[in-house]
Amino acid sequence: MITGELKNKIDRIWLEFWQGGITNPLTVIEQITYLMFIRLLDLEETRLERQAARTKKPHKGHFTGPDDPRRWGALLHSGSQDALKVVRDDVFPHIKEIAGRNSTFGRYMADATFMINKPALLTKAMELINDLPLEKGDVKGDIYEYLLSKLTTAG
Repeated sequence: MITGELKNKIDRIWLEFWQGGITNPLTVIEQITYLMFIRLLDLEETRLERQAARTKKPHKGHFTGPDDPRRWGALLHSGSQDALKVVRDDVFPHIKEIAGRNSTFGRYMADATFMINKPALLTKAMELINDLPLEKGDVKGDIYEYLLSKLTTAG
């Protein structure tokens, strides 16, 4: 069940997209999804790195290491202009490449387009998405249910 606090966080993200000029509800949901995926990929990478350190077994990750500039944390601290360039030119093609390894996900990502073109919008959206508790329980499902409910109220 989604809480009022989580709804407010999602509403703030939604509003940032609208104020940033991305007003098509499906596009907003799509772009939020891409950013959430980038964050989730980094959370998973961190989990695998910790597991590898604990078990002393190497892992082949999606990034070159903790300092990879494509990692979520690096993007958050890189400055808005740099973050936009890295996400647009490096991260987004990278996640499409990762998706190509999985045929189902690859089909969904084949025509994916990163639509955020304003550095300030990307930075603010990333900061707000960073505050979402994506690592907890079924919160991702709750978030998508709420985002989809906005389709019925938009326009």
